[in-house]
Amino acid sequence: MKCLSPRALFAPAILAFTLSGCAASYDHGVFTLRQKTPEAPPVGTVTVGIVAINDFHGALEPPNQSVVVGDGKGGVTMVPAGGAAWLASAVDSIRAKYPNNAVVSAGDLISASQLASSLFLDEPAIGVMNRIGLDFNAVGNHEFDSGEQELLRKQTGGCAKFTTREPCQVEQFQGATFRFLSASTFTKDGATLFPATGIKSFGSGKAKVSVGFIGLTLKDTPSLVSPDGVAGLTFGDEAQAINTAIPKLKSEGADAIVVLIHQGGRTNGKPDPNGCEALSGEILPILTRLDARVDVVVSGHTHWSYVCDYGTVDPSRPFLLTSAGVFGELVTDIALEIDPAARRVVRKQAHNVIVQSRPYVSPRGEMPNSPLFEQFQPRPDIAGYVKLYTDRAAEYALRSVGAIAGPAIKGDGADGGTAANLIADAQLAASRKAGAQIAFMNPFGVRATLNPGPGGVLTFGDLYKTQPFTNTLVTQTMTGAEIKAVLEQGFDDNAPEQHLAPSAGFTYWYDRSRTVGDRIVRIELDGKPLDMAANYRVTTNSFLAGGGDSFTLLAAQREATVGMSDIDALELWVKGDAPRAVPQEQREVDALAGK
Repeated sequence: MKCLSPRALFAPAILAFTLSGCAASYDHGVFTLRQKTPEAPPVGTVTVGIVAINDFHGALEPPNQSVVVGDGKGGVTMVPAGGAAWLASAVDSIRAKYPNNAVVSAGDLISASQLASSLFLDEPAIGVMNRIGLDFNAVGNHEFDSGEQELLRKQTGGCAKFTTREPCQVEQFQGATFRFLSASTFTKDGATLFPATGIKSFGSGKAKVSVGFIGLTLKDTPSLVSPDGVAGLTFGDEAQAINTAIPKLKSEGADAIVVLIHQGGRTNGKPDPNGCEALSGEILPILTRLDARVDVVVSGHTHWSYVCDYGTVDPSRPFLLTSAGVFGELVTDIALEIDPAARRVVRKQAHNVIVQSRPYVSPRGEMPNSPLFEQFQPRPDIAGYVKLYTDRAAEYALRSVGAIAGPAIKGDGADGGTAANLIADAQLAASRKAGAQIAFMNPFGVRATLNPGPGGVLTFGDLYKTQPFTNTLVTQTMTGAEIKAVLEQGFDDNAPEQHLAPSAGFTYWYDRSRTVGDRIVRIELDGKPLDMAANYRVTTNSFLAGGGDSFTLLAAQREATVGMSDIDALELWVKGDAPRAVPQEQREVDALAGK
């Protein structure tokens, strides 16, 4: 159950429920909420509104995706959402409710971005957030994709060149007017890369209240970015960093503590962006250790949406936990009632607002607007600013590069889908001269479904939506036993499960019921068992080859050969007179399926 009725999904006034008036059951790291009668707000308090987002990923334009919610009749409703100009209007509508407000982000504001942002080093994503009025952004793992110096430039501005792309191609880059926060990211001298905390005050005299913010990324960031991007940096324990920062904020007068953390969880059950059914994930062990003075935890990283009351799990830690999905498709409206005399939060509530934007056409057909939710209008100044960059990017994005015979679908979770198979085939073909016999693609690196236009035609922009990282291909020598050990890492319980997608001719079978390290039960190459003692040439992208996504055994890179970029390989593969077939076969097989 959830702390929401089906009717509440369609009534914004009802969505602002009091989360502290919930009860829950808790079993083996998973908790489920149920609703209780909310109490009346106390008298003499000051209300502060917190407007929160996460995982924006430079989504300047609507991403042509929908937020899925229950329709109250046992089915679901698909609501087209996202786009910077629509997000700005949604933020404005929430901010208008609260004379005292702050706008915050829980990381991955930049990188893995749309082409119009990425081509220009995410300068327009920073520019959008400056115009929206963002106050603080916790550094996420993707903030480090272009390295420490480029990230520092995002804060301070200027046109110094730290990447292969040219900065300041459209305008002089002024840097972020908001603050990056990094309580757990340390440089060689032991200082935090950015300030650990920020504080924002409202009112004066006896009515003055202050909200303290702590920002940080997940400690596993080094396994999620290329090693060069975090060289010389260390990433500390999240809970420890939060708890260390709280006394400082309290000494500076903070009446409320809001954590912005780039780590998160996932829920189960019927789709509900305001639900918290069976929450699980890497965020939970962090929450159990937090100082009880935390009032709100704004989370991210998993691209999931939820609103939870952790006080129903541990009454001594009655903070809210929120996440607003991905790409600016949702924004969280958080209200804190603060007693300035007692210097504490006495009531808090939150709900996720769908940033309904324009309809679009998906492989399933037309996705119209829903009358059940508010449809926002694009804010003109943001729309004009975004157009400045999309127009400049159009010559890249609209260039026809090839064709495929139908959509290549991005998988869900651990499975990369047919898109990952197509990419693995492309990378194998592009590295044959380096001796490649096998290629692997990480499902989490597939960012979008490849939806061809009429005649199966793909543009460069289509490819970029699917592979925005500009990794290079790395071909290395591995024994069959080493390949098996790498595949086992996708099932080792140390990170989210992830089935590496292999190239054509390679198939493996897994059995989750077996012990860790022995879950890959069968491997074949071209219809024959893989020889555990033989050497093979294996291609991956450079992110994986550096040990990314916790596939640390790939980092050995024995007899490694560096090739072209991954997106160039995909372009070569789909280029030709006839549309390239999309591989539909199952290359990773559950050995227990059907038994």
